[in-house]
Formats: sequence, structure tokens, C-alpha cells
Amino acid sequence: MLPGPVLAAPFHLSGEGVPEGYGRYGNPTWSVLEAAIGELEGADTLVFASGMAALTAVGLTLVAPDGVLVAPADGYPGIRGLATDRLAPLGAEVRLVASDTRAVCDAAAGASVVWVETPSNPRLDVVDIAAVASAAHGAGALLVVDNSLATPLGQTPLALGADVCVAAATKSLAGHSDLLLGYASCREREHLDALRAWRDQTGGIAGPFEAWLAHRSLATLDLRLGRQSETALALMELLDGRDDVTEVCHPSRDPVARRQMRRFGPLVSFDVGTRERAERFLAACELVTEATSFGGVHTTAERRGRWGTDAVGEGFIRFSAGCEDTEDLLVDVARALDATV
Repeated sequence: MLPGPVLAAPFHLSGEGVPEGYGRYGNPTWSVLEAAIGELEGADTLVFASGMAALTAVGLTLVAPDGVLVAPADGYPGIRGLATDRLAPLGAEVRLVASDTRAVCDAAAGASVVWVETPSNPRLDVVDIAAVASAAHGAGALLVVDNSLATPLGQTPLALGADVCVAAATKSLAGHSDLLLGYASCREREHLDALRAWRDQTGGIAGPFEAWLAHRSLATLDLRLGRQSETALALMELLDGRDDVTEVCHPSRDPVARRQMRRFGPLVSFDVGTRERAERFLAACELVTEATSFGGVHTTAERRGRWGTDAVGEGFIRFSAGCEDTEDLLVDVARALDATV
């Protein structure tokens, strides 16, 4: 049974000062959550205030000013922003490449850190983690994998050769759209210690109540991810059968994903043609909330072109299946598509 959250900033402390006496350096609620995620990812883990906080800690800790970062040109825009706005001005070389196994492997020569997101967001392209790990390590580089979409129940990057796994627990891991949280799991102790020092010095810590909520949510992760993955697959099949929808994207289409992933996750992306139709489609759905996150128990979707950060059409929809009844959701989507043809 999960203990309640420890809502304290200072802790009882006498004698010589130790960092653990103050809440910026540790909290019992973080510790049990870190241990739980660590069991799932297969390595020691640190939690952060958000996925972006974890990503920033990893990027600015592992990429030296004279280092070379290979990062996805077509994934989560946060890593591109960090690379171009923060790392490049410090002197780091940034190579942005497509989420394609061969392209990433070819770019690894001379790199210090190779960073991939698989499946990528929002087009759900898949990278062969083991192949990229071999190429990165052969070049003397570390491999970082963003596992936000798959979660450790979908795939375990460290077991496939990655050195660091980073994720936004805000999404599928916590899964209730009610908190911000991130984490990083490290194969080597030196990397974990460097990230811990970064967290101590920058204060990018998780609140104990958020950590407690996330740990609560782990109890239903398998159930949630199972329903979401089944519904996303069923939705893919529905969309494949329509001639008014194009570019239906789902990880299951890739043979690497079928070998690498145990669950495909909640996302399916597709294009309905125009911005106007996409907006009318989203408004016509009764069970779908228009929102920018994904992985929650309630189905969400959005027109990705509104952000200007992805190379997608104006009618491109990123759809995150929730835990509603699958048939109810399919009927709702089909009805909304029919109403907007």
C-alpha cells in the first residue's frame, strides 16, 4: 500500500548539516516513486518537476560546450529548442536529423551524445534503439532515448543499449492529465550523480504531492495502456478504410516497432485535409477533448499545425486514445468524420 505524501520542506536535523535535511535535496515521496520507476526502466532513476526539466538536465549535463549532439529534427520540439537556443550558443555542434535509423546512425560519427525519440511525436516514426546504440557507442557517444510515448511497459530503452532514458511522466505514465512530472533513468552511476547535482543546484524538483499522484497512477498503467493501445489500433483500422483521411500514422506499421515494443501506446495521427475540416472534426466529436497533451484516461486530440513546430499539413491530427469504451469512441470519430466531409 502506498504511503501518503510527505509534505515538508525542512526535516528534523541536528549536529552536522547534511543535504538530506532540506526538501530541495530529497523527499521520501520522491524516493519511493524513483524506486518504482527504476524497477520498470531497469536502472536508478531521478524525478524532476516536468518532462522538460528532466530533458534540460540531461542535455545540459551530458553535452559539453565543445560536444556534438545528434537530435531529432521531427520529434518533440523541446529538445530542438534546447539544442539550438542553449547548447549551440555555448559552442556545441547540433546535428538535427530525421527519426530514421540509418540517418541517425550515419550522423553519429564524432558525436558525444545521440538523442532519439521513438516513436517520434507526432508522426510516430520508429528508430531501432539497438542499432543506434551500437552506432553511437562505436563512435564513442552516449545514447539518450525519450521514452515518453511508449512508457517502460511499451519498451525498455536501457535494455536495448541506451545509456539514459528520459521521459515526461506527465503523459501516459501518470495518465490522468492532472500533474507535471519528468524523470531520467541512467545505466551508469556517474551520469545519475551528475543529474542529481544539477537538480540540487537548479531546484528542478518535483512536488511531493505530484510525485505521490504519479506513484498512485502506476497501479493502473498496465490496464490503461492496454485499453489505449487496443483502441488506437482499432482507430487506425477504421481510418484506413476511409478515403477522406490520409497519412494514417501508427507505430505498428513499422517492423522494428513490432519487434521492439510490447505495447504501441495511445497515439494515432492522420490528416483530414484542411485546417477548416480539422477544426470542425474536433468540434463535432463528443468524446474527444481538444488538448495538447496525450496519454490521459480521457481521449484528446489536436490539430498539430497550429503550433508551427512540426512539418505536417494544416489538417494533420494527433489523436490520443483514452480509456473510454472502444466501440463508443470509434462511433464518435466516424460520426464526426461523416459530418465534416
